[in-house]
Amino acid sequence: MAKSKVCRLHELATYLGAELRGEGDHEISGVASLENATQSEISFLARPDYISILDETGAGAVIVSSKHAGLVRGNALILANPYLGFAKTTRFFDNQPEAVVGIHASATVNDNARVDESASVGAHAVIEAGAIIHAGVKIGPGCFIGENSVIGANSRICANVSIYHGVSVGERAVVHSGAVIGADGFGFANDKGRWEKIAHLGGVEIGDDVEIGACTTIDRGALNNTIIENGVKIDNQVMVAHNVHICTDSAVAGCVGISGSTKIGRNCTIAGGVGFVGHISIADRVHITAMTLVTKSITEPGSYSSGTGLMPTREWKKSAVRIRQIDDLYRQIKQLEREVIELKNQGAQE
Repeated sequence: MAKSKVCRLHELATYLGAELRGEGDHEISGVASLENATQSEISFLARPDYISILDETGAGAVIVSSKHAGLVRGNALILANPYLGFAKTTRFFDNQPEAVVGIHASATVNDNARVDESASVGAHAVIEAGAIIHAGVKIGPGCFIGENSVIGANSRICANVSIYHGVSVGERAVVHSGAVIGADGFGFANDKGRWEKIAHLGGVEIGDDVEIGACTTIDRGALNNTIIENGVKIDNQVMVAHNVHICTDSAVAGCVGISGSTKIGRNCTIAGGVGFVGHISIADRVHITAMTLVTKSITEPGSYSSGTGLMPTREWKKSAVRIRQIDDLYRQIKQLEREVIELKNQGAQE
């Protein structure tokens, strides 16, 4: 059952390390948008686009930067990064139901598995031989934890997650519903037109404080492990192929596809719908914009894009025709360059 929380503004200011301006004893019981907040709720302003709503908001307090603090008519918590303050505030008021400690009567736990007495195992979950479930872990209903897999302390595995054999998940990780970790990679050898399956003998290593979105798939390695380092955040419906290596604190948005043996560096951000070919490396601190196709390694930090932006269909059709004509235009230009050089040479000789 979820717990409801109420706190005074001065307590929330201390929790956030914020400067309080206004009534410190004002009670806050939740977080809401500027448009919908009531006097018992706190909101935030992180983008100038929403400044106009400040005059109309019914929020009991607003988290703002010092630059915009003067625009708030009521109570304010002042922070250098209001969006970060908002994130921390949502965690304070998190209304997620608390799991019941212990193993549900309908769960199946192998006698050779180890489940810490402080862990929670939900209804119809299956935990196979050699698996280790550490302290404070929450295994949701319908989950499958394969042989010799390890779930680190205080991690949460949401309902209907499948974790195959030989997978290790670090501490404080979150794996959302429908995710599949440790499935075979897409590996086959062609034998005269027929496909011979490659057995995937590696596993998956997931670090501490990793979050994996709903219906995301992370394949096991062919020989070595697929590796997701500490602090990585992966959105919903992402495909991480065998032997991919994602380094510390990188973030991957929804519907990204990462082909086998690709390495993504530290503190990278990968926007939605990006595709990676296999066997390439991405440097640290790279940002790749939405729907980009990454066909080669990136060796320098920075922002990278490919493809074309949205335009009216009629204009796009014209551009598509012109793109097909580029090769012919290039040849014509090179021919004109040669003719100009010849004419210059003739003039010089005369």
